[in-house]
Amino acid sequence: MGTTYTLSGQYVDILKKNIYPATLTITNGIIENIVACENAPNHFIMPGFIDSHVHVESSMLIPSSFARLAVMHGTIGTISDPHEIANVCGVEGVHYMINNGKKVPFHFFFGAPSCVPATIFETAGAAINSDQVAELLANDDIYYLSEMMNFPGVLYKDEEVMKKISAAHKLGKPVDGHAPGLMGAQAKQYIQAGISTDHECFTIEEAVDKLSYGMKILIREGSAAKNFEALYELIDDHPSMIMLCSDDKHPDSLLDGHINVLCARAVAKGIDVFNVLRAACINPVVHYKLPTGQAKVGDAANFIVVEDLTAFKVKQTYINGALVAEEGKTLIPVINESVINLFDAAIINEKDIQVNSDQYPSNELGQIPVIEAIDGQLITNCQWEIPTKEAGNIVSNTKEDTLKMVVYNRYFNAPPKMAFIKNFGFTNGAIASTVAHDSHNIIAVGVDDASIVKAINLVIEQKGGISCVNGLEQKVLGLPVAGLMSAQDPYDVANAYTQIDLMAKSLGSKLGAPFMTLSFMALLVIPHLKLSDKGLFDGDQFKLF
Repeated sequence: MGTTYTLSGQYVDILKKNIYPATLTITNGIIENIVACENAPNHFIMPGFIDSHVHVESSMLIPSSFARLAVMHGTIGTISDPHEIANVCGVEGVHYMINNGKKVPFHFFFGAPSCVPATIFETAGAAINSDQVAELLANDDIYYLSEMMNFPGVLYKDEEVMKKISAAHKLGKPVDGHAPGLMGAQAKQYIQAGISTDHECFTIEEAVDKLSYGMKILIREGSAAKNFEALYELIDDHPSMIMLCSDDKHPDSLLDGHINVLCARAVAKGIDVFNVLRAACINPVVHYKLPTGQAKVGDAANFIVVEDLTAFKVKQTYINGALVAEEGKTLIPVINESVINLFDAAIINEKDIQVNSDQYPSNELGQIPVIEAIDGQLITNCQWEIPTKEAGNIVSNTKEDTLKMVVYNRYFNAPPKMAFIKNFGFTNGAIASTVAHDSHNIIAVGVDDASIVKAINLVIEQKGGISCVNGLEQKVLGLPVAGLMSAQDPYDVANAYTQIDLMAKSLGSKLGAPFMTLSFMALLVIPHLKLSDKGLFDGDQFKLF
């Protein structure tokens, strides 16, 4: 005898743009029947939300913990790129994510990382070649080739890059893209290589250009990169070609909301609710050929009950017929998980991060290149400024909001590299992190060498984490899983992160997410100026200074 139950409400048929009172019959985790009725409760039954591109690692939570929070907001699945842990632990890291994700009722649709390491201009903990990518893609737990960041490799037909793309195509699995700013003939060439999505558009002009060549656009709104306001009109203009994603979401942000929040914002702006839900629930299922279904008869019972179709407050979340969240409370238990890591960094001192003015890049006017961080964006600008010097060394200048930044190799002994950055706004102290895309070396920024060194050494002692120091006050959140994640209860992690984030902002920062912004300052594949463990990097020329 199987398990059967019924559930009634206003059933939302997204593709037919129809809402009607109905009773669903669920048997053994499958929707057996949907029958229209005269009366039903005034709540809405619809497919669950899917985040169409996310790095679970950026939540600082292992997959099983991520799921505990996501289901509260009606998310039943994620298109998950394990690129971050792969840069630290290689293929072993990918399998760690898959295996942990299987321990909870949630759909993690993992991809095979395409660019590990992301570039040759940084030190990662591992490399994944085309043979290993092909082996991963043959795994039934791998649904796609994840973001192909090496767009120059696509344009110039690099042999390894083309082998990875070909391996996905042979298996009928889609290839995700990553080509910020690429437009016109080059965008067309990139897309015609068989790359089907992009989540890096930050202007509607770029998105429309890529759409014209048949590429699907993922509208991203994460903890740092926020492109929703620029792109939301595309949902009505191209309803079959748009998906919603977070890309990177910190634990406190995930505690507050997920894809449901984007749906509410889109509807509030006058976007057709059925088009919004198509982007949030249906298009990812179709594009990635997911087994989750669309809450139709015969599909797996992955659906949610929401109070209304404006705020999308989630009353219940069901996965494979099981109730996993109700009235803002998760029903998924904490999973005790082992730790995987690769960390071998030595304690440093202030002398290690001094910047000799005679050895630092400058132009004929004596100006140095300064990274300009932009709140809500992954791109940076390059400014040229006269440096502030003390005893022959270049130092931070809080009055000009030009602070020292350090990237320090976490994998083996090597001297740290330094640069200068604007818009962090600190007037005291420093922060440091081992979440530093893509290779996840140690990254820090601060107003003085003593604070920077203290912040760096705090995360070294934890073998990974984030830290903040301000004089004698200090906080650290350990992230022992690959230096990226914690296996602790996600509510505890979110609370600890909230506290350290508040402390970072108390240093004077006006950034919405200082740690998330810092984590992207080593992301070389996003222009224009970044810093790796090998030195200052010109993203336009794609070379070190």
